[in-house]
Parts: sequence; structure tokens; C-alpha cells
Amino acid sequence: RHVTSASSVSVRGWLILCQAFLVMLVAGCSASPEREAAVAGPLYFPPPPEAPRFIFERSVQSSSDIQKPDSKARMREVLTGESGQNKALAKPFDVAVCQGQVYVSDTVRRAVMVFDVPGQRFFEFGLEEPGMLRKPLGLDTDADCNVYVADGTTRRVMVYDQSGTFIKAVGGQSLFERLSHVAVDAEGRRIYAVDTGGVSSDAHVVRVFDSDSGNHLYDIGSRGSEDGQLNLPRDIQFGRDGNLYVVDGGNFRVQVFSPEGVYLRTIGSLGRRYGQFARPKGIGLDSDGNVYVSDAAHGNFQIFDSAGELLLFVGDRSEKFDRAKYMLPAGIDVDEDGRVYM
Repeated sequence: RHVTSASSVSVRGWLILCQAFLVMLVAGCSASPEREAAVAGPLYFPPPPEAPRFIFERSVQSSSDIQKPDSKARMREVLTGESGQNKALAKPFDVAVCQGQVYVSDTVRRAVMVFDVPGQRFFEFGLEEPGMLRKPLGLDTDADCNVYVADGTTRRVMVYDQSGTFIKAVGGQSLFERLSHVAVDAEGRRIYAVDTGGVSSDAHVVRVFDSDSGNHLYDIGSRGSEDGQLNLPRDIQFGRDGNLYVVDGGNFRVQVFSPEGVYLRTIGSLGRRYGQFARPKGIGLDSDGNVYVSDAAHGNFQIFDSAGELLLFVGDRSEKFDRAKYMLPAGIDVDEDGRVYM
């Protein structure tokens, strides 16, 4: 069920691990994903007999999947029957990873939920002033692990350090119609924010800001279907090549621009075949320049090389709670070690 042979897949490493963050809260499961995985055995992509490139690792639904209760909390649960302070994902939108900390925006909880995997701890931010979030959407991090959050209600990009302390805000109501996603260059000097626009709007652009001053510098794109034009743009990400990759949702493609906005090339097209898109949502890039695109209609993510050739797809659409089965996948990111989070 892959398109190219495993030997032609240029994904970094022999066996890379894949993590999934659920797109909805699922209750009443008879067995945990980890217990199911132990019974069913490893899940590889591509499947045998070809050489594996990915293995499904785990799913995370709540703080208890990362942070285990201490002895006092366990005793309180036994004596009182309280469920403790477990906090579950409600409606996650995007994910970003930096140095083992997984940041997930949740539009129902109105916060960024942080799963610190190495530290085995959980915390949230954006719940109080200064820096209170109303509708956190797209996420990105810079080289210092500062976190940039696109707030759809205030139409500002909110900036926090890696511990969730608020630093500043950029943008505002007058500059966006539908702020949805954000990307920042590695040095944190320029912020690229997506205005998704609407059916009756011409505001289908990427707006670029100076990070220090907050000044609006220029826009990338205009509404349309020609090369360099955008229709309902969605996610956005920088590649290691320094170029900007934009999910052009309404045109069912990914467009690549220079940081100054010069159109370079297109990846994908409308269709149901592998290598095409039906409802592209999120985008991530690895250190080799491979491009990962989630598709809410296909229920998977597809991996392309930098030239746009399809290498592999991972997952299937399903309403059933199971490994590598997805219902309306959205945000996606690839960490420094090559793990994929969706």
C-alpha cells in the first residue's frame, strides 16, 4: 500500500518512530493502545516483507499518559475516589515539538497543553493574563524553543518561552480576517502568519512581520489558483533549505516560496490517488528536506521528497480507535530525532 519501494525512500534512518496525538477524546476503551500493541505486535510502514521505515509507537490522550501520579495522589484517589488532576485533550488543533516537549493547541480547553516526554511531566499555558488565549490554533517553535501561537479570536500571534511564560504579541484585529497558522524562521527574526480568508474574501495570504518591532513588512500570495496564488491557505512551515512551505488547501497542493515570497514550485494536486490531496491540513519537514502532509479526508499523512515525489503514506481513515487509524487528522510535526507527531 505504498507507492515506491522501500529502497527508494530517502527518509532519514533505518527505523524511525511515529507518535500520534488523538484528534478527539475517546472514552470507554477496553484496552489501552499500548496493551493492544503488545498483543498485536509491532505495526510497520511499509508493511513486511519490505524494509520498515516507520513503526507506530504510541498514542497520547491526556496528562496521565505522560505524568504518573505521585504516592500522595494515588492514596487520595484510593481514599476519596477522586480521579485526580488528569487533563485530557478535548479538541486538539496543531502540534509542535522542541527538545522533547510536545506542544498541542486545544481550542476547547483554550490553552496549549505541554507533554514533556523526557521530564515525564505535563503543564498548560495561555490560561491567564498576560498572554491569555481565546482560540489557540497553529503552533511553531524557534531555535530557542520559544512557542508561537496563532490566536484565531484575538487575531494575534502570541509568543511564550518554552516554560509557557508570555513574552509578547504580534498582529491584531485590523491585520487579519482569519488568522489560522504561524511559522517563524530559525532565528526568530521574522514571523509568517497565515490569513486563511473566506469564500467572499480576498485575504488569502501569508503576512510577514518583524519579530522585534511587530511591524507588518509584506504579504506573500494573493487569492487565485495560479502559481504563487493561494486559496484558503492553511498550515505553514520552514524547511532546512530556508524556504517556506504553505498548505494551499483550496487548491489542493503545497506551494514552496522563498522567505521573500518568490514562488519556487508546487507539490501535489487534487485527487484520490496516492500523492494527491483531498483535504490537506498540516505540514512538517524533517532534516533531510522530506515533506509530511496530513490529509483529513484520506485519514493519513503522506511523505514527499523535496522535489515532490511521493515516498510513502502512513495510516488510514477510520472512526475506530486503533493504531495508525485517524479521523480528521490536522497538525503534524517532525522532531530532531525524526519522530512524527500528528
